[in-house]
Amino acid sequence: MFNYDPHPVASISKADLVTQLLALLPRDCVLFEAEDLGPYECDGLSAYRQLPWVTVLPHTVAQVQAVMRLCYQHQLPVVARGAGTGLSGGALPHPNGVLLSLAKLKSILSVDVLGRTARVQPGVRNLAISQAVAAHGLYYAPDPSSQIACTIGGNVAENSGGVHCLKYGLTVHNILQIKIVSVDGELLTIGSEAFDSAGYDLLALMTGSEGMLGVIVEITVRLLPVPEQAQVVLAAFDDVAQAATAVADIITAGIIPAGLEMMDKLAINAAEDYAHAGYPRDAEAILLCELDGMREDVADQIMRVQAILTRVGATEVRLAADEAARALLWKGRKSAFPAVGRLSPDYYCMDGTIPRRHLPVVLRRIAELSAQYGLAVANVFHAGDGNLHPLILYDANKEGELEQVEAFGGKILELCVEVGGSITGEHGVGMEKINQMCVQFDALALTQFHAIKYAFDPKGLLNPGKAVPTLHRCAEFGAMHVHRGQVPFPELERF
Repeated sequence: MFNYDPHPVASISKADLVTQLLALLPRDCVLFEAEDLGPYECDGLSAYRQLPWVTVLPHTVAQVQAVMRLCYQHQLPVVARGAGTGLSGGALPHPNGVLLSLAKLKSILSVDVLGRTARVQPGVRNLAISQAVAAHGLYYAPDPSSQIACTIGGNVAENSGGVHCLKYGLTVHNILQIKIVSVDGELLTIGSEAFDSAGYDLLALMTGSEGMLGVIVEITVRLLPVPEQAQVVLAAFDDVAQAATAVADIITAGIIPAGLEMMDKLAINAAEDYAHAGYPRDAEAILLCELDGMREDVADQIMRVQAILTRVGATEVRLAADEAARALLWKGRKSAFPAVGRLSPDYYCMDGTIPRRHLPVVLRRIAELSAQYGLAVANVFHAGDGNLHPLILYDANKEGELEQVEAFGGKILELCVEVGGSITGEHGVGMEKINQMCVQFDALALTQFHAIKYAFDPKGLLNPGKAVPTLHRCAEFGAMHVHRGQVPFPELERF
């Protein structure tokens, strides 16, 4: 039934492909020499590298459609790419396919102040949306740590979150409509500019689909009014488990912070060296808790949160004195990834999600795994929604160390599943977590995923080999034992 080839072979030579692409795009929009292709060999997960066959950088939606029609005609794999800040290998090029960069589609098409929406192209940077509407007292809520560089198209493809996702949700909760180009070049509108639309929720299906179902060329985002008041409380703890307990107690009290972030000692000191945010260096963990809304509500919640933090055992509870102090505290948190990068030649950033109540036991188990593998870990994560980002330090130049890191990271993801969580929160599956998909999902669920993929992309040309593993791969990984008589669609075993 789903008998497409996951490794399609192009029916055209590279020279002929380049000639046909140059008939569709300006010369500077078609890259095919090795020295030009180097910058596109990986995304933020640099452990996986592959030079594209050809890279194209269209200026218009019509050009995207033309490229997709050409690729469909010749059965060429297509990998869509945004800013390349992804951390799961989702934008890793196909060795015999086209890398489709959307970097040149970077216009904010319109802003509806009254309706609180904006229509933007996929190459618009996340932060640029809020900057463009700030004069109207509006902003775009999802704020990944890479928001200064990451683009909105990639945010939709990965369903990105950020430090304020606890209260305001992920990307899927903050978009109304997208336009996509299908695998055969058709322009489709998914969703509606209204708050609801008829039929299946295809918008949610497309969000987080990692470029496997279509190429996003336009997004209508929700805008929110800037809160009247926003304040941050920093709390220091001499025990990581106490900090984790404080997270649960704050939520249990019915308080939903705009952001609730946690960092351990290694991350604290790295961020302090980098951003000079005023973090207490002797703390084993800190929490950053931001409350926003009406002034009276924020004042009340601040007092309640401070009382909870003190009761749980915080060694220091500090309220940002003004907006500058608040911004500095967040600068330290958002600088944590590059800051940790100064501690080691390489680090491996994991992304898993767990129920909040299991934070203490999971953090303790990560510490045990760190000792077992002999690799240091800096923990930086969205504590409010249980989205972990352990940063495993290593040196790729040491033989076997990358393999150790990958094994360590896999154990963390499997631990997340074991306690009722997920192998990803906002970074996607890509290449990095494809084996752990076999741990989280059984054969029937994976069969359904393949059926959805087939409905949108029957030839398997869009980002092949990513996100959803074949049943054969899972059988080899050892998480499932596939027998032909037990598989609803035995054709899948051939993938």
